[in-house]
Amino acid sequence: MNRRELLIGAAAMAATAVSSKAFATEHQHDHSAMAHQHTASTRNEKLIAAAADCVLKANICLQHCITSLGAGDQSMAACAKSSSQVIAMCTALEQMAAAESKYLPQLAKVCMDVCKACEDECKKTEKHPECKACMESCAACYKECKAIAA
Repeated sequence: MNRRELLIGAAAMAATAVSSKAFATEHQHDHSAMAHQHTASTRNEKLIAAAADCVLKANICLQHCITSLGAGDQSMAACAKSSSQVIAMCTALEQMAAAESKYLPQLAKVCMDVCKACEDECKKTEKHPECKACMESCAACYKECKAIAA
């Protein structure tokens, strides 16, 4: 590296440091109003919690199904498929509920169908604790979706 490259590099680092310090100085303001907004509960809090729980329980169920399928138990295929669909649907539902989207009622109606189908499928394999937990979580999410979709 020659002296010119060294000086250009040093100048660039100095400019970055100065601009970062200037931004930090300019950026000082009160965040308390934003903090208040974030701590205030949203009107969709129960739906968000139900959707998040559904995603969690369906992920656990899906992994159980994959393990069982790998061991040759083909009876878990439909359960794996339905829990996979619940994961996708409830993830979207959770995000749209948190955003208080105007499309939430329509999405909740579709999610009710997906959750009901998964609940019915998991009922067939509820002897497995993972499936039973998914079934119960889907039923709870269905109930919360119904309150929004109405």
